[in-house]
Amino acid sequence: MEPTNYTRVTEFVLTGLSQTREVQLVLFVIFLSFYLFILPGNILIICTIRLDPHLTSPMYFLLANLAFLDIWYSSITAPKMLVDFFVERKIISFGGCIAQLFFLHFVGASEMFLLTVMAFDRYAAICRPLHYATIMNRRLCCILVALSWIGGFIHSVIQVALIVRLPFCGPNELDSYFCDITQVVRIACANTFPEELVMIFSSGLISVVCFIALLMSYAFLLAMLKKHSGSGESTSRAMSTCYSHITIVVLMFGPSIYIYARPFDAFSLDKVVSVFHTVIFPLLNPIIYTLRNKEVKTAVRKLVNRYIFCKEK
Repeated sequence: MEPTNYTRVTEFVLTGLSQTREVQLVLFVIFLSFYLFILPGNILIICTIRLDPHLTSPMYFLLANLAFLDIWYSSITAPKMLVDFFVERKIISFGGCIAQLFFLHFVGASEMFLLTVMAFDRYAAICRPLHYATIMNRRLCCILVALSWIGGFIHSVIQVALIVRLPFCGPNELDSYFCDITQVVRIACANTFPEELVMIFSSGLISVVCFIALLMSYAFLLAMLKKHSGSGESTSRAMSTCYSHITIVVLMFGPSIYIYARPFDAFSLDKVVSVFHTVIFPLLNPIIYTLRNKEVKTAVRKLVNRYIFCKEK
């Protein structure tokens, strides 16, 4: 039973990534350098796709949305993490914790659904090339992106609704550098088994099912390309795109499955996996995709030469 008399927790104390001052300074330099280097790269990808008249394919429209979501996702935790490296007592208010939790699951789930949309886009391009422009028209692309956001919003509301109804009466220490359901549920003053079960089902099981479905989809597409196509440039480009998508799917879903598709017990790798899941991989995803895409690389170079490194005529 839940306790009837308790003092409600108004803030949470975060343990951070390390308690050693020297280690914190090293981590600050590493993460700040990475964040300031990769973040402008993602912004550049979005600007390139928006400004280049040759990048009008639905694939690039979806890539720009992916880059936007990845920038947002990593920015939910990274700024506070960097500030907290210089703070002795790392505190986040109860409302701030719930807000961080909400946006993490809102943006994270939206990105998972968007990756599913991108897989459908590749299916239409490879298996129905003559009807691709008709199938993946701009109106449908906008609808699918909007549905991804709506799905992420509904998923996040479910997580928050389960958390806010729990009583928190102490302790209020979270063994992490940010707020997430896996840490918050552990310190609730009640039996949280039903809530954990729903969270594992809504976050973990969905991640596993989507991950397996996406891998099977791309395996099918690669088999189709190898079976029915020659060794031309278009085939190589399509296969390269599929491999990029597979890499992004593994980077996105792998840590998510580790974190959410199991009981919410603490393990030694939790913080390491969380850092890669919330900061490193989201910023790398669009970069990984771009490095394997000749059109985007060419367009980025043109944009940089035109607006940043203007040459004298």
